[in-house]
Amino acid sequence: MSAQKAVLVVGAGDATGGAIARRFAREGYVACVARRTAARLEPLVAQIEADGGQARAFGCDAREEDQVVAMVETIEAEVGPLEVAVFNIGGNVYFGITETTARVYRKVWEMSAFAGFLTGREAARVMRPRQHGTMIFTGATASIRGGAGFSAFSGAKFALRSLAQSMARELGPEGIHVAHTIIDGAIDTDFIRDNFPDRYALKDKAGILDPDHIADAYWQLHCQPRDTWTHELDLRPWMENF
Repeated sequence: MSAQKAVLVVGAGDATGGAIARRFAREGYVACVARRTAARLEPLVAQIEADGGQARAFGCDAREEDQVVAMVETIEAEVGPLEVAVFNIGGNVYFGITETTARVYRKVWEMSAFAGFLTGREAARVMRPRQHGTMIFTGATASIRGGAGFSAFSGAKFALRSLAQSMARELGPEGIHVAHTIIDGAIDTDFIRDNFPDRYALKDKAGILDPDHIADAYWQLHCQPRDTWTHELDLRPWMENF
């Protein structure tokens, strides 16, 4: 097995997740990136490798226990010790309460909460014997404030936040840093650009979050000494109301 350390980013999309993977790859970590369709990760892997880093793509439905177990086992056996696990799956949908079907609610919970549990549990299995590691769970405004029309998303994000708190209390004494981030604001993505042009226009005033700056904050969380660990970190543009 390689002695190189691995970072796992579950939900390595085109914005925040990809930026996190690139940031850790620049520091010498093998970026293990995961989303349901491995082929969609090819541009990210190519970019990391073009920049001199190493990456490996995993097609994994993080809601499926056997797939998450197999992914972590493969990383440990073929890549290197899992040093950092980042859970970055979103699931932000808007439905009025009477229009929220059981299928929608269950799917969002599976994506944003249950998949986080599976990812965190399997990361804990391999980090615990080494008494070392970092886990970061990406939250949102909905993690602390349920908005009208966001019952499914808020319910899942509240659950993810409490999962992170529970894991931090259990694993912190064993040398594993568990952190939860609250990303409070629009992120510089194609989705925001195409669907919310007025909001995207705030980019010129630093009014939306830059994925690379979010990634820098994640790297800083990982680098914190044990006597000054941050459990919860709020990241928001200066003009965001809170």
